[in-house]
Amino acid sequence: MTSNKLNVLIPTDFSHNAWSATLYALNLFAEKECTFYFLNSLSLSHADSRTYITTKFMDTLTETSKWKLQELKKRASTLNNSNHQFEVVSTTQDITPAVELAVQLYNIDLVVAGTKGATGVNKFFLGSNAVKLMQDLRSCPMLAVPDDHHFQVPKYIAFPTDYNRVYEDKEIKALLDFANLSHAHIYVAHINLKSELSEQQESNMRSLQQHLADHQHTFHWLEKSGTKADEIHQFVKDFNVDVLAMVSYKHSFIESLIKEPVIKKIGFKPTVPFLVIPR
Repeated sequence: MTSNKLNVLIPTDFSHNAWSATLYALNLFAEKECTFYFLNSLSLSHADSRTYITTKFMDTLTETSKWKLQELKKRASTLNNSNHQFEVVSTTQDITPAVELAVQLYNIDLVVAGTKGATGVNKFFLGSNAVKLMQDLRSCPMLAVPDDHHFQVPKYIAFPTDYNRVYEDKEIKALLDFANLSHAHIYVAHINLKSELSEQQESNMRSLQQHLADHQHTFHWLEKSGTKADEIHQFVKDFNVDVLAMVSYKHSFIESLIKEPVIKKIGFKPTVPFLVIPR
């Protein structure tokens, strides 16, 4: 997100939450020259029944999707920001391949999605579509915006880490590019599972310090008294965090959060937007 012209993809099901995520994105990039791509997927792969779908019915769905996308484009355009342009994409692909293809075709810098769909589905994490994108999207960072979250300039970003791996330059670049949008301070938060770091963790921490040397940041240690999700929630609250950011990779914090038994029961529902950076 360092070029003058940015491209942002917003998957939409035309729900209130999708519009809330759209407003967040429009405000976040208010001062940036940006093209927003609204994408609607007609995929019926998750339909509750095996109703016979006729060609005529699919044509009707397609026309409805295109009409709603044009209405959404008009609605966004009424905000009258000369920096912003809007395009629409209607597809029959499943959400993840549809997003991946759009990222490639339109050189997308960031995907912005709401965390709760029109059906009200809200499983153990953030909603089924948001989770699917977080787990599968590998070509572009994604920002998940909580339901009805009101925009405020992100001045403080929490970056939880276990120091178990060295972050690649592209991963840190994605974090810094986002932070530079509003000159945000980065809180590096480590949940202390043991009394001290291993040699490898120490080395990885020093590497991260070097990556962040030219950006305002501080390092923090969190004593684990509950679940990781509990600790992160409390940190976000105590430090007035505006955005939570993590790198998604195998055995990462995100994966462990999803797998925590308590999370499956009560849900890990960030109260702030959640930036997921792919490995």
